This record gives sequence, C-alpha cells and structure tokens, in this order.
Amino acid sequence: MNRTLTLDDLILAGIALAAGLVAAFLSRAVLRWLGKHAKRTRWSGDDVVVDALRTVVPWAALAGGAASAAAVLPLTRTVQHHTNQILTVLLIFVVTLSAARVVAGLVRSVTMSRSGVAGSATIFVNITRILVLAIGFLVVLQTLGISIAPLLTALGVGGLAVALALQDTLANLFAGVHILASKTVQPGDYIRLSTGEEGYVEDINWRQTTVRQLSNNLVVIPNGQLAKTNMTNFTRPEQQLTVLVQVGVGYESDLEQVERVTTEVVAEVMTEITGAVPEHEPAVRFHTFGDSRIGFTVILGVGEFSDQYRIKHEFIKRLHRRYREEGIRIPSPTRTVALQQAAAQAVIPQQRSGEDAATGPTVVG
Repeated sequence: MNRTLTLDDLILAGIALAAGLVAAFLSRAVLRWLGKHAKRTRWSGDDVVVDALRTVVPWAALAGGAASAAAVLPLTRTVQHHTNQILTVLLIFVVTLSAARVVAGLVRSVTMSRSGVAGSATIFVNITRILVLAIGFLVVLQTLGISIAPLLTALGVGGLAVALALQDTLANLFAGVHILASKTVQPGDYIRLSTGEEGYVEDINWRQTTVRQLSNNLVVIPNGQLAKTNMTNFTRPEQQLTVLVQVGVGYESDLEQVERVTTEVVAEVMTEITGAVPEHEPAVRFHTFGDSRIGFTVILGVGEFSDQYRIKHEFIKRLHRRYREEGIRIPSPTRTVALQQAAAQAVIPQQRSGEDAATGPTVVG
C-alpha cells in the first residue's frame, strides 16, 4: 500500500489488537475452567492437553490480533511480509513447545497407565520431546524460505560420523529403549545384579539407570551394562514374594506341637504386621536331622521386597516368646569331644658295635 496512514487505520488497528487481547483473556478463563473439570477425571491426559492449550490459545489470539492490525495498516508489501513471517514464526514456536509438552505428557500418562510406575522413566519422554522440537524447527526454516533438503542431507552424512564417535552413548540409548520396551525392568522395581548392586529403580534415562539402595544411596548403572549383566527382579512377574526362615528345635520336642505352634505364630504375623500377606497359607517344612536339632523351614508371605526385614523381625520375636511359653527348646549348637591318653612309648637303648655305639641309644617307636 502506498496511501497515507489515517486515524481510521489506527482505530481499526487498535480494535484488532484489543480484540486479540480480549480473546486471549477469555480463552484463558475458559481453559482454566476446563482445567478444573479435567482434574476430576481419572485420565491424566486431558490435564496435559488443557494445560498446553492454556499456553497456545492466548498466544494465538494475540498473534491473530497483531496480524489483523498489520493487515488494516497501510504497510508496504515488504514490511507486511516480514510482519506476517515474524508472527507466523512466533506462533509456530509456541505451538511447537506446547505440542512437545502435550506429547511428552501423553507418553508419560500412557506408560503410567500400562505399568503403574513407568511414568518416571524419562527416556521415552525425552525422545518424543526432541522429535517434536526438531519437526517444529524444520517447519520454521521452511516458513522463512530456507530449504531444508540440503540440511537433511548434511545431517544424514554427519549423522554417520556422529554415530561412530558416540558408539557407547548410542549403545546405552538403545539398551535403555530395549529394557523399557521388553518390560524386564521398570522404574519402581527392586532388582539385584550379579555384580552385587541392588535397590529400587528410580529412573531410566537415555544413558543410565539410577538405582536407590535401601540405605538411600544412589547407584548409577550404564544401560549397556545393565542389559548385559545377570539380574534378579524381585518385583516381576509379581510384587508379592515368599521369604524362608530357618528354625531348629531339640530332638525331645513334639514335632506335632512344634508345627501347630509355629503355624499359629505365622498366621498371627500375617494378619497383624504391615506389609505381610494376610491370605498367605502358613507353611512349615521339616527337612534336617542336625547335630543338636531338627531343622525346618518356615515360609512367610510379604507384600514387597523391603517388607521382609520387618516381618522377619516380628516373626522371630513372637516365635521365640511362644516357644518359651510352650516349653519348646531351641538348642544351641553343641559338640562332644572325647580325649584318650595314648600309651607311653618306651625308649629302648640298643648297644651297637664299632663307631655306631658312640652315637648313643636308638629310640624305638
């Protein structure tokens, strides 16, 4: 346009900007109301979508108002073009960030709904977020008139060199993806490695797995090493597990009474102690005639790995007290040692002739 700027143009531009501001505030208020209702639902994905829209919609309204104001003003074609480009890039930038947040939140929501605890695993979330941001960056370049074909070609050639230089990093990345995809380990599981490390899996990211020990220390394990080592997962396929406690009683004990009393103590512990499994059926199995006792195994049911220490503690205390009340003896290890005095051995002197006699007597054993 080559005409002169008039008062009507300024008024129309102001109305367009004001309309954009009003639309931004109204949309934010409506989305805040929707967010309150979304929190009442069981699915967390709608919370993520509404939260992202609360960022995108107001900025889109402002950008639309600014674009309308620029359209009514008598700007030159070049200025109009650059203004539209700036507003478009700004809108793409906001949409890309919001889309990355939505996709990452949905991935976290889906993983949590499927495994219950995998929402803290950041590897999938980070990968999806990077992909969305990369797509948004390419769209911005295309909007600015920059051809992305040479860039994609350069990335393809350079990606090979980067892959060769970052072999260990990529190995850890794909090992982490494989671990989560195969569901052999998920955040929240209690694991024990053949190298001795054990604890709760806190997080699995693009490079390493963080394990929290019972002492609250963190152990950082590279994903490649975790994928190659032998591992015991105490949470899968079931979180509940059984614990074996070894007990022994004297040979004079009535084994029927021992079994009955022990079963009663197990049932008491299973119903009264937090972390035990109330529906666990008490089990007592005699197995060994020892040096001073008859050994047997008591099988306890626990809800998860760390509960076993508290349950063992209470079971041993109560079993010891009950045995004392019932007169059942728990013998301490004893051993009888018989000593025999050997017969004295005689020393018989023997006279030898010649030079041998000078050497003294000979001892006959």
